[in-house]
Amino acid sequence: MSGIPMRRARASRRRGVLAVLAGCVLVASLALAQQTRLPGLRGGQLTDADLASGNWVVVVWASWSPRCRDIVERANALQQRWGNRARVITVDFQEDPAEVEAFLRGKNLGPPVYLDRDGEFAKARAVTSLPGLLVYRDGAVRYQGRLPADAGSVIEEALR
Repeated sequence: MSGIPMRRARASRRRGVLAVLAGCVLVASLALAQQTRLPGLRGGQLTDADLASGNWVVVVWASWSPRCRDIVERANALQQRWGNRARVITVDFQEDPAEVEAFLRGKNLGPPVYLDRDGEFAKARAVTSLPGLLVYRDGAVRYQGRLPADAGSVIEEALR
């Protein structure tokens, strides 16, 4: 082989190697993204595999947020209204279990609480406001955003 064909062959091999490396990075990042495991405040855990099937209404909150002071009443109302069509859960954002327990003491929160201690769950799902709402239908996120005062129409539309 002379100069130009050899350079083309090397360039082609480099492109091939780069494509394989890019594919490996993509696969590794997807595998990491699928490894969410949130511990439950009362035991158990929430994983991406759980959210990948069925319908879910997820409320993301934190006791330190003034907009989350009535989260127990709001989450209980969601569970009462939507519990027959979706699994209703709450995810506490970046708090220690003791803080969550103290906030919930004397309150009767129906939906289970999962702990997003490092904030990665909320960050990966672009939750930028508390309380946040995620609605999954058959494993796909159909709504993500702020928990509206009357979430009924948002949830209804997302579960269609």
